[in-house]
Amino acid sequence: MLQVREVSKRMGLNPQTLYFYERIGLVPSPNRNESGYRIYGEQDLERLAFITRAKSLGLTLDEIADILALKERSSESCCVVVRDRLQAKIEQLEATIQQLQDLRRELLPLVEQCDRGIATSQEQCGKCWMDSK
Repeated sequence: MLQVREVSKRMGLNPQTLYFYERIGLVPSPNRNESGYRIYGEQDLERLAFITRAKSLGLTLDEIADILALKERSSESCCVVVRDRLQAKIEQLEATIQQLQDLRRELLPLVEQCDRGIATSQEQCGKCWMDSK
């Protein structure tokens, strides 16, 4: 059983984040010791680890809450719903990747144009790429 500061340190989370997750219902209110301090158990730590990992992968708190709610119901249809949501997230990520690749293709010629300006000692880099539009 760990107190907030110990959980924060172990999980790399700000204590305020733990309070926020509790306030929005992402984690259940933890038990309290005789002094009234929040006490987190192993199951709480596993849930926080899942939330942290899911956030690092780009899921929103709402998406994470939905997945956790479905997990708690743990029916066969839960797997289908979670899979569909994760597939939608993958499709969203693929669209973002495509947009970033498009932007990269637009920026590369500008960098090359600046490189040519630098190589010929022209100090008008901003002007050279603006003129190409």
